[in-house]
Amino acid sequence: MKVLVHIDDAEQWRDALAERLPEAEVITSSAPAEQRREADYLAVWKPPERLLREPAALKGIVNLGAGVDALLHNPGLPEGVPIVKLRDAGMAALIGDYVRYGILHFQRDFDRYRRQQHAREWREHAVAEKSDWPVGVLGLGAIGTRVAAMVAADGFPVHGWSRSPKRLDGIVCHHGEAGLDDLLGRVRTLVLLLPDTPATRHIIDARTLGLLPKGASLINPGRGTLIDEAALLAALGPAEGEGRLRGALLDAFPEEPLPQASPLWAHPRVWVTPHMAGPTPLGAALDQVAEALRAFEAGEALDTVDPDAGY
Repeated sequence: MKVLVHIDDAEQWRDALAERLPEAEVITSSAPAEQRREADYLAVWKPPERLLREPAALKGIVNLGAGVDALLHNPGLPEGVPIVKLRDAGMAALIGDYVRYGILHFQRDFDRYRRQQHAREWREHAVAEKSDWPVGVLGLGAIGTRVAAMVAADGFPVHGWSRSPKRLDGIVCHHGEAGLDDLLGRVRTLVLLLPDTPATRHIIDARTLGLLPKGASLINPGRGTLIDEAALLAALGPAEGEGRLRGALLDAFPEEPLPQASPLWAHPRVWVTPHMAGPTPLGAALDQVAEALRAFEAGEALDTVDPDAGY
């Protein structure tokens, strides 16, 4: 089989994948066009449209990340070609660390102490008990489930939400629209780990933000399209003063890099990170890629992406 790799550091991925799949010919998207056209499989992250159109007899695509929105929205995506995506592959632990940092940032008042430092103000705040700091996790896929478990292990009460019912040890599970509203009214920090689908776009809007308790915080290491930015800024309130929302730690945005003109850069209660919460660890990811490609070749059943659902 011939596998075409397209990602940053594609040569490193090519060499490492070739070691795991000695039976395969592995090339990168910089190979000549005649070689690209012969590819049986693509292992790609945000490929250009022309790359998806080139192979003459494509058998399958491996998406080198957990989010498939960029791939599914690519006009060059061929119809009927099965897609598999990375599921966790070491990303959940990294995202879990990011989320745990964000929760502690608010629970231990680091945001307030930072503002006090700028004002040269020395004032201690009473520590909120973890048991009194419920956390909501929207999205209970492979990554969301792992992150929820990590947060619960730290001693925080955790409420999780998914489209359909789930049962997870140590997590209070909610589902459906009524379940979402119930969860929002209970949590002091809300974590977004949903995929980008028509049903999840702007799921965090003026209505849902209004259901959060005053002083709640928001962490988004998921997809930028989940949040209505105008509603978020309104909930945060003016730079000088307080709004309904205490603060937001944001790692994903509808347009990346975040435009220089975005008011999020300058808001004192927003922390912006450059989509770094869960970089794909090479080793674990390549193990999944090799396993998927061998399964494709053997005609085995795979957990493929549902283009209509968006994940």
